[in-house]
Amino acid sequence: MTAVPKRRLTALTKQLVEGIPSEGTFEDIPRIRHVAGPSAGQRVQGKVVIVTGCNSTIGIGRASAHQYAQNGAKAVYICDYATDHLDKHKREMSQLYPECEVHCVKVDVGDEAQVKAVVDQAMEKYGRLDIMFANAGVVGVPNTYEHITSDAFTNTLRVNTVGVFLCAKYAAIAMQKTGPGKEYPGGSIIGTASVAGLRSNAGGTDYSASKAAVVSIAQTMSYQLSGTGVRVNALCPGVIETGMTKAMYDRARDRGTERKIGQLNPLQRGAVADEVARVALFLGSDEASYVNGQAWAVCGGLSAGHPFVPGKLG
Repeated sequence: MTAVPKRRLTALTKQLVEGIPSEGTFEDIPRIRHVAGPSAGQRVQGKVVIVTGCNSTIGIGRASAHQYAQNGAKAVYICDYATDHLDKHKREMSQLYPECEVHCVKVDVGDEAQVKAVVDQAMEKYGRLDIMFANAGVVGVPNTYEHITSDAFTNTLRVNTVGVFLCAKYAAIAMQKTGPGKEYPGGSIIGTASVAGLRSNAGGTDYSASKAAVVSIAQTMSYQLSGTGVRVNALCPGVIETGMTKAMYDRARDRGTERKIGQLNPLQRGAVADEVARVALFLGSDEASYVNGQAWAVCGGLSAGHPFVPGKLG
């Protein structure tokens, strides 16, 4: 018997063990069966969350950590290699969401021992891990291929790809563990990819390759984790105002051309981090219980078609 079937015998989800039971009838029709709680409620109530790439003051990591804490997370680990803002983020979150325990951890996501350590820390303290948002990333070399050295290419992959893999690897192992308060295995792993990982012209060669790999990791691991209830998905942001894109936004504002940012997508604008964070919240919640192995584009529609300049179709 191979490793995956063996694991299936011992790590089955609640739905595989119990099914999704009937909730009775209304008059002569069956009531709707539910897997998650009310959408208007605390969407990640009692969950333990790790988010990487949280240091930026305008980044997706910080915004997502807020969404998880606001929506009932028991604990949120905010992690980054840079730490100059982490304590400030913790103070703000503790003030806004006093029932959520916030932990700051310096983590180099490309270092396997450091990634394992933060997962172990969460497991030792809470006995569970429910959401891993592997969001940390670097922009790479914003230039054409001939200007990218092998060392620079390797470093981009180290953070953007290997970092997501290591977070997913150790989160997946932890999420299959059960104990008091967690009768069945399961959890949600989310890796930040990019529309650059789906289509060309949204990033440099190294960056695009690293983000395409994140999509592949999500697809591959979702099958390798069959039957465990651990879901793996990739988020693919488009033009978002974050620390990574701040220089572009600043230049556009100086030139008075900010309105042109995002003009190639159907919404004809860029986005703010919270618009991505709300998708990360959904993917982390039980409401996304049947979303697995997917690349979710949050790009204003850019990836839906072939970009064109209005009036110049030829």
